[in-house]
Amino acid sequence: MRRFGVSTGARGGDVEPLETLRAYRRGKLEELRRRGVDPFPPRFPVDGRVSEVVARFAGHDAAALEAASARVRVGGRVTAIRTHGKAAFLDLADGDARIQAYLKRDQLGDAAFALLETLDLGDFWGVEGALFRTRTGELTVRAETVTVLAKALQPWPEKWHGLTDRELRARQRYLDLATNPGSRKVFLARAATVRAIRSFLDARGFIEVETPMMQPIPGGASARPFVTHHNTLDMDLFLRIAPELYLKRLVVGGFERVYEINRNFRNEGISTHHNPEFTMLEFYWAYAGYEDLMALTEEMVAGIAETVSGTVELPWGGKTISLARPWKRLAMRDAVLAHSDLAPEDLGERARLEASARRFEIAPEDLGERARLEASARRFEIADVARLSSGKLLAELFEATAEASLLDPTFVVDFPADISPLAKRKPGAPDLTERFELYMAGMELANAFTELNDPDDQRGRFEEQVRLGGGVVDEDYVLALEHGMPPTAGEGIGIDRLVMLLTDSHSIRDVILFPLLRPKEG
Repeated sequence: MRRFGVSTGARGGDVEPLETLRAYRRGKLEELRRRGVDPFPPRFPVDGRVSEVVARFAGHDAAALEAASARVRVGGRVTAIRTHGKAAFLDLADGDARIQAYLKRDQLGDAAFALLETLDLGDFWGVEGALFRTRTGELTVRAETVTVLAKALQPWPEKWHGLTDRELRARQRYLDLATNPGSRKVFLARAATVRAIRSFLDARGFIEVETPMMQPIPGGASARPFVTHHNTLDMDLFLRIAPELYLKRLVVGGFERVYEINRNFRNEGISTHHNPEFTMLEFYWAYAGYEDLMALTEEMVAGIAETVSGTVELPWGGKTISLARPWKRLAMRDAVLAHSDLAPEDLGERARLEASARRFEIAPEDLGERARLEASARRFEIADVARLSSGKLLAELFEATAEASLLDPTFVVDFPADISPLAKRKPGAPDLTERFELYMAGMELANAFTELNDPDDQRGRFEEQVRLGGGVVDEDYVLALEHGMPPTAGEGIGIDRLVMLLTDSHSIRDVILFPLLRPKEG
């Protein structure tokens, strides 16, 4: 018997070199052609996928199959071969299920039965015949005809239960999907997640739209963009880092509930939580604020978990994350204090945003409370502290001290205004904004805020970002705001990270079909 894997053609367990195995398969390809058999026919109509056939007849015992004269025509990848003289059994699989085929020389004839001589694990074959149950109860097709559908010219992984090399799994995802049921389950869950999101938002009156992937100004987030060039227009364009400013233009135009599920691109680092190309849900809701978004997010994410995973109690690395509502709210400053040994005075109050002490030769003590904030940041090895705004320093401290500890869902609120240029200021606390980020499993899943719709304030925020060395003033967006945008709340949710959470996957590349990888050496 040969199970799914490399058929070495060797004796005594010896492993043949890869080139020899490829040569064997190439030889069998030529033999098929010599016999007048097309190894890659154009079509093979079937009565359903293997899994559908298995499900359809799951409740039929031997007598029921015989009484129904059940016959099928089915195709699949050959994952096991068991020969017994003038008979053979094959397993045909489609990724979700397998079905056994029984081949008998007397039934098929010599020429068709001899096709087994050209068969390797991984080939696609089709069979047609009556269904029956073996003595062990196995649903089996008694093959009356067999058809070669595709000859596999490369040896397949040694074990049907999958690749163990994580790098190879990401690099050759087709092998991973064909041999690892767990990987297939992850990507089916991803598809179910996106369907559930669309269903949830569509049911609440949101409409799905598409906005430009190439933009003349990179906006909507603080990140380094990918740059391309349009030859005819002779202009540089940027792969979008976020669709935000275009979606809010649609709110100005009267689309009061809009969403988009699409790719964003950020020319930055790669990690277990970051891929330069990633999928985001972004949606905008007129006449709502960020508190409304918190309630909607709780309902949506918990509902998706119920749909995709069947529970709101999610396993995560041996622990359990509970999505039971309501979720915790925690100010960013309080999160830093709760997850470090820093005292409130170490964080200081909102200091004047002055140039760095080094640039202007100001002694650290001359900055007062700002200096204590810088000193706290240096303790956690945060780089370039003198060049960062006070809000950015607080955010860096949060990332260094608290982020990884937030296992259960937590809305982190009270973001500084100087790192939230598109968010509305918090009434009574103008240095803070009506913004939250949602954290679970030690990573950010969502970013949301009550949108800034005052065009003069927006222009001033853009200009401040330019003064601090980042971004540009998007005059067209300011022009749109000058035509009036109603109070609006907006949110972005990372689809990849959400799928990580729902499938207990601890690397983002395990939930992206084709993640960006370093080129193979050699």
